[in-house]
Amino acid sequence: MQQRTLGTQGLTVSALGYGAMGLTMAYGPGDEQAGIAALQRAYELGVTFFDTAELYGWGTGNNEALVGKAVRGFRDQVVLATKFGFARTEQGLGLDSRPENIRKVADNSLRHLGVDRIDVLYQHRVDPAVPIEDVAGTVKELIDAGKVTYFGLSEAGPQTIRRAHAVQPVSVLQTEYSLFERDAEQLFPTLTDLGIGFVAYSPLGRGFITGTAKPAGQYDATDMRNNDPRWQPGNYEKNLDAVTRLAALAAAKGTTVAQLALAWLLAQGEHIVPIPGTRSTARIEENSAAAELSLSPDDLATISEILPTGGYGARYAEGHIPTWD
Repeated sequence: MQQRTLGTQGLTVSALGYGAMGLTMAYGPGDEQAGIAALQRAYELGVTFFDTAELYGWGTGNNEALVGKAVRGFRDQVVLATKFGFARTEQGLGLDSRPENIRKVADNSLRHLGVDRIDVLYQHRVDPAVPIEDVAGTVKELIDAGKVTYFGLSEAGPQTIRRAHAVQPVSVLQTEYSLFERDAEQLFPTLTDLGIGFVAYSPLGRGFITGTAKPAGQYDATDMRNNDPRWQPGNYEKNLDAVTRLAALAAAKGTTVAQLALAWLLAQGEHIVPIPGTRSTARIEENSAAAELSLSPDDLATISEILPTGGYGARYAEGHIPTWD
C-alpha cells in the first residue's frame, strides 16, 4: 500500500489506517477473535497505522490490549497510536489532561499495548481546565524520555493547535471527516501552514456510507447509531438517498460505495489518512482496495453534486459536538 507522511517530524504511515474503537465499544457487542483477525488481515494488506485509545476499553474489554495482542508478531513494522484526556467521574464521562494524568495514562497504555514506546500519543479532547501549553510540555517530556515518538491532537481548533505546536511540534490532527462531515476543512489552512498531517476518523460516516445503514432503533441497544442525528427520521431518508446515488456511481466504476468514499478522502490531499474501522475481514479487504482507486475530475464533480456540503444531521447529539478554539 502507498505510504503518506504526516507532519514534518518523520511520521510515515500507510495511506489507509485502521480505527479500532468499534472492536470494543459503540457498535454493539464485540468479539475478540474477530477483532484480532481483522487487525492482522489489515496488516497483511499493507495497513501499518493502528489507532486505539484508553477510552475504548472502559467497561467493554481493553481495546489497547486487544490491539497490542494482534500486532505482537509485527509490532516493529507498524505505527501504534493511542490517546489520553478523558476521565470517569460520578457524573459520567469527563475530561482530564492534567500532566500527572497524562503521565499515568501513558504508562498504562505502554503496559496494555505491551510495548516500550507509543508511536503517536494524542490528546483525545481539548481540556479547557488545562492550558494546552502544559499538555504539549508534558508530551514533550514523554518524547524526551523515549516513551512517545510523535504528538497528536484530536478535535482541536486553530488557536489551540498553534499554541501546542509552539511548545512541541504537532505531527497530526485527528478529527471526523467524510463525505457526510466537512467541517474539518476549515482547519486545513492551519495544518498546511504548520506542516501538520490529518487523520480522518469515521471516514465512512459511522458506517452509513457502506450501504448497510438501518433506521435508528434497529441496532443493538449499545450501538451509538441509535442516537446519531444522521439516523433519525428526516435525516435518515435524505442520507440514504445520497448513498444510493453514490452507489450508482460506484457501480458504474466497478467499485463499492465505501471504496468510493475512501478514495474521495484520499483525493482531498496527500496529508490525509483515513482510519476506517471494522470487525469484518471482508470489509478490511474492501476498504484496503480503495487505496488503489483513482477518481477522475468528472467523478469528483458528480460526488460534489450529490453531497455538496456533507450529509444531513449533526455528527453528534446536541451538547456533545466538540468545540474548536
